[in-house]
Amino acid sequence: MKGSFKKPTQIMLVLVVALTMLLAACSNNNNKGTDTANNGGNSGDASGTPKEFRFTLASEPPSLDPALMKDAQSSIVASGLYEGLTRLNTEGQPENALAEDIKASEDGKTYTIKIRQDAKWSNGDPVTAHDFEYAWKRALNPETASEYAYMLFYLENGEKYNSGKGTADEVGVKATDDYTLEVKLYTPAPYFPSLLAHYTYLPVNEKTVEGDPAWASEQKSIVTNGPFLLKQWAHADKLVLEKNPDYYDKDKINFTKVTISLVEDENTVYQLFETDKIDWIGAQAGSVPTDQTQPLIKSGDATVTPVASTYYYLFNTQKKPFNNVKIRKAFSMAVDRQNLIDNVARANQTPAFALVPPSIAGADGKTFREMYPGDFFTENNDEAKKLLAEGLAEEGLTKLPEITLLYNTSEGHKKLAEAAVDMWRKNLGVEVKLANQEWGTFLETRKAGQFDIARAGWGADINHPINFTYDLIHPKSGNNDGKYNNPKVGELLDNSLVADTPAKSLDMMAQAEKIAIQDDMAVLPLYYYTTVTMIKPGFENVVSDYSGNIDWVNGDKK
Repeated sequence: MKGSFKKPTQIMLVLVVALTMLLAACSNNNNKGTDTANNGGNSGDASGTPKEFRFTLASEPPSLDPALMKDAQSSIVASGLYEGLTRLNTEGQPENALAEDIKASEDGKTYTIKIRQDAKWSNGDPVTAHDFEYAWKRALNPETASEYAYMLFYLENGEKYNSGKGTADEVGVKATDDYTLEVKLYTPAPYFPSLLAHYTYLPVNEKTVEGDPAWASEQKSIVTNGPFLLKQWAHADKLVLEKNPDYYDKDKINFTKVTISLVEDENTVYQLFETDKIDWIGAQAGSVPTDQTQPLIKSGDATVTPVASTYYYLFNTQKKPFNNVKIRKAFSMAVDRQNLIDNVARANQTPAFALVPPSIAGADGKTFREMYPGDFFTENNDEAKKLLAEGLAEEGLTKLPEITLLYNTSEGHKKLAEAAVDMWRKNLGVEVKLANQEWGTFLETRKAGQFDIARAGWGADINHPINFTYDLIHPKSGNNDGKYNNPKVGELLDNSLVADTPAKSLDMMAQAEKIAIQDDMAVLPLYYYTTVTMIKPGFENVVSDYSGNIDWVNGDKK
């Protein structure tokens, strides 16, 4: 998932032993009192005292329309506003939400989903199976221009419709009655219950969407169905959510109010925490200033946790000079990753020489990295200089053209970018300029390919290596913003989706990753993320999930 750290034209559709337990897990209930007048009927503790939770996001969610969401900021807010068929728990396992029952056919290609009958939209309408059918087909409609439409390519004829070659009626999802959804996949996907938790699979209210194209951009027009309601959206300032009195599982929701302030500067976030203006920092919801990180970890005031996410730089592989693999390798080999971690990032991260993080599952009880070590290159300044000279000669250049490293506005990203530029200056003798943009603009610029080198980060949507291979290096992936294109990598990843054994599937993904990094240096991996979190005393069940996002919906304040 893109965030201040998001998938493929034919997608991750292979039977994987490590994920078969997801079918069993989908039978669980969603892990998600007395009304009070001052919060729209929301309850507080036993005495009726309201319970507020406060945190920050670095920037405004670009969209709260499930079909158009594409980043961690939007996802964090949406987790409180919407309810899908399943939710992922903190460990990344699916648990039933609006789905009362999920049954797969013997061949694994047809799912029959029974939907609970007591869920309502915030406008009073019942939530039905028709809302899911409408939402999924809307996201696949090419006119919607959903960046995550490919998450729905699992559906029979989903890709065909999205590419303009089919019709909505051909797509493999149908409400057979108000509370039964029949889903047909083009190939078995045992982790489909996990995918149902992704925001692209959330329902939307057809009447609302058809009545106002900008329905999800303002508090007054948005219609949602989750545990919280959006009560205020002061753009560029804050969002205020309140407990939804009509949420079907409201007794398990403890916070009566959630205030999300939009604060970009890490030092300001820390000061807000120190002066009791917010209750949490970390996991995409604010960051501890880098110069404070180690002292806070050592004192026990902050907790550091490895997460399934990778920090990397994108090369624009369709533009000189980074169309040349030797120049890409030179830039990557000239970065001292441990130095960046020790002196800039300072959160006990692990240097990355591949894409798939160490915590992502493989098979037979092993992680993917235990099965396929990701040491695809080494740092070597002398070799980097040699490769740079050879690459320039191959491109008919005597020196590098002007190069800019683009990052989204953040003091942490700025310091890392400055350090990388300094290393390239010292180790390669080249000058690279810096530029920063606000998050939403940055995403648009990067998607349009208007960059030389750009910051990127990727967090897992499900606990599987396909998240970091197909998503980031397949030639047709919607998140391959560097436009890396090696047909052999695409072929391996396509074949991995329909391999006849889990072992063969993982092996093909590993081969694709090795070619992309060891041979082609498709991107410049820097490190595997950790998340540093701080929380005020008295709060419970607010944590960083396995992928490094704040899990707050089921939190409580004692």
